[in-house]
Amino acid sequence: DVQLQASGGGFVRTGGSLKLSCIGSGFTVEPKAIAWFRQAPGKEREGVSCINRHDGRVYYTEAVKGRFTVSSDNAKYTVYLQMDDLKPEDTAVYYCAADYVDCAANSVMLYWGEGTQVTVSS
Repeated sequence: DVQLQASGGGFVRTGGSLKLSCIGSGFTVEPKAIAWFRQAPGKEREGVSCINRHDGRVYYTEAVKGRFTVSSDNAKYTVYLQMDDLKPEDTAVYYCAADYVDCAANSVMLYWGEGTQVTVSS
């Protein structure tokens, strides 16, 4: 079975950094897209970033551009999300997800991992 495990969340102050990891396993076919989503209390889930593993194209939601960086270690089915200059509004549970198609806006990802909590204090 495909499994995705997100880790690396924690508590930081405004301006701090965290690096999330998403480790995938159980794939019998190479996934094309690995994405990060987040959901804050009382808010809808939103896409944060996505990377096409085969061509390296990356996408970010406007709110995190210039602060977050997504990268992939294809040999390990691992995707990272480096989050710098964190703000209180980044506080959320962060999830990683995978699919066999390229990153696309409003995509419904096939596989989801458990979330990791990120809390940014002011």
